[in-house]
Amino acid sequence: MDVSTSVGFADIEAARATTATVVSHTPVLTSPSLSDETGREIVLKAESLQRTGAFKIRGAMNKVASLGPAAANGVTAGSAGNHAQALAFAARHAGVPCEIFVPSGAPITKIEACQAYGARVVEVGHSLEETMAAAREEAGKHGMAFCHPFDDPAVVAGQGTLGLELMEDVQELACVVVPLGGGGLASGLAIAVKSLRPDVRVIGVQAERCAPYAGEEPSTGPIVTLADGIAVKRPGQLTGPLVERWVDDVVTVHEDAIADAMVFLMDRAKLYVEGAGAVGVAAVQSGLIDLPATGTTCIVLSGGNLDLGVVPGLIRRHETEAGRRLVVAAMIDDRPGGLVRLLQEFAAAGANLIEVHHAREGVHLHVRETAVHATFEVRSPEHATSVVGAVRAAGYGDLRVDTG
Repeated sequence: MDVSTSVGFADIEAARATTATVVSHTPVLTSPSLSDETGREIVLKAESLQRTGAFKIRGAMNKVASLGPAAANGVTAGSAGNHAQALAFAARHAGVPCEIFVPSGAPITKIEACQAYGARVVEVGHSLEETMAAAREEAGKHGMAFCHPFDDPAVVAGQGTLGLELMEDVQELACVVVPLGGGGLASGLAIAVKSLRPDVRVIGVQAERCAPYAGEEPSTGPIVTLADGIAVKRPGQLTGPLVERWVDDVVTVHEDAIADAMVFLMDRAKLYVEGAGAVGVAAVQSGLIDLPATGTTCIVLSGGNLDLGVVPGLIRRHETEAGRRLVVAAMIDDRPGGLVRLLQEFAAAGANLIEVHHAREGVHLHVRETAVHATFEVRSPEHATSVVGAVRAAGYGDLRVDTG
């Protein structure tokens, strides 16, 4: 059988009918900022607002529904991310047991989310491959149904329902930019869109650190990327041929571009989007996609399950890159009032103190001196230069700016 024809438009239409009462028809939002930046008409498909926070609910609901009586003993999967939460939700909706296997040390927030949907969560192994193997073994022992996160016709058809929504909601659709991990979303969406409009281009986006569809050799060790949700090392046996047939091109984006895109979406679009969901914006902002001169380009924001602990680092990096952080070191008198006098000079120049600490070890100091490292919030690189000049002129000539 030709695997590339194993999922068709009729399957996607059937999946939509099956999942319609649960899956949200997520909004398509205009993006004036991106449109102005690129000179093209850009819109955002906010799948980050989907139930369970990502597109995965589409495929999980269709998969569980397709099992029928075969799901009576429950369903299981190996996942530490959006698929786990989606399957737990779908199982609860169907009234069947669910067991999720996650790697040891998986984020507690994701474990708790699965448990909140009634799933039993088991920590095993240190990689996704190990957890998948454990889930398959569990399915075999107890007659449960193993649900693959992407390499399954029912899952691909479910993800393809997103493409049907795009065809209804985006007039003059010319191009779709979609995150590409295992390939379920990209291939399903492409089948739906191109079955109706073969001229629409579909571009998959992968993170540079894990880009098998772009021809990169998979890493043998753990993959550290902001786009962990699409860090799949190998194309699926089903989705590989589907992506090859239906997706027009694949591009890869750098980690810095992903970080920039995540902050951009928070700042300009007021959307909380995880790294994997933001790679399409990263690709467009990096100039990696030849955007059509006419018609509308839609960027799919595939998920919003961002670990809260990542956000402060993203903001600090953004502020530093934008020149709104000033980090300095200075020698001051180790006497009462010495630090106050230094900080008063910065305050007079309009710099807002973020943090400060003393360093008395590892620095060549006079017996009555102490070193101070401080971080300030400033308005711009020009303001930072002005602040430094004013403080040096006030008697701190040895003030050093830390440029990282």
